[in-house]
Amino acid sequence: MISEMVLVRMEDAALHGDLVVPAPSRAVVLFAHGNGSSRHSTRNRTVAAELRTAGFGTLLLDLLNEREERHDALNAGHRYDIPLLTRRLVGAIDWLAEQPDTRGVPIVLFGAGTGTAGALTAAVERPEQVLTVVSRDGRPELAGDALERVGVPVLLIVGGDDHEMLRLNEEAARRLRAPHHLHVVPRATHLFEDPRALAQVAEVTRRWCAQRLRTPQPHGQS
Repeated sequence: MISEMVLVRMEDAALHGDLVVPAPSRAVVLFAHGNGSSRHSTRNRTVAAELRTAGFGTLLLDLLNEREERHDALNAGHRYDIPLLTRRLVGAIDWLAEQPDTRGVPIVLFGAGTGTAGALTAAVERPEQVLTVVSRDGRPELAGDALERVGVPVLLIVGGDDHEMLRLNEEAARRLRAPHHLHVVPRATHLFEDPRALAQVAEVTRRWCAQRLRTPQPHGQS
């Protein structure tokens, strides 16, 4: 198993990440944090740990550099900059495609919060590399017109007690032309604070990704 801290260099930033890749790896899950979160997100790290037990690699990456994080903490401007998040995710996808341990391995984009919008848009730009997009408590509607152009399968996971987020995800799902599923976790709240709810997120994600690997959808399908 490869486990290391990495520095993903792009044209406009160098981003810190934690990469763990079992050998062999079924796919690599790239976590797209949002709403001011980082690679240290407790919830995403919990999900990542569960996915690794099922043979998936994980890359938890800070989508903002230190200067941008400080600026975002003051005015929350960068976390809603979907083009910026998209560029960073596309850069990370390209970086994974160049690394010896992840070259040619399918990539799953796991979005949370506003990171979901960036993940969906990045999937439009890199359909050959992205196997599927999974969203936990995400903001898919912020992807705008990219929703109709997503060609890979999409799994939207929302807490049953988070009524506003459920409404937003239902509206976004109606706009998706790609195969998709909306999974509602009963009694879960906006932050999935109950460990049992978060365990269900990990299990549903694992099953969904395993199914995509068994019966991959043609890229660009609508």
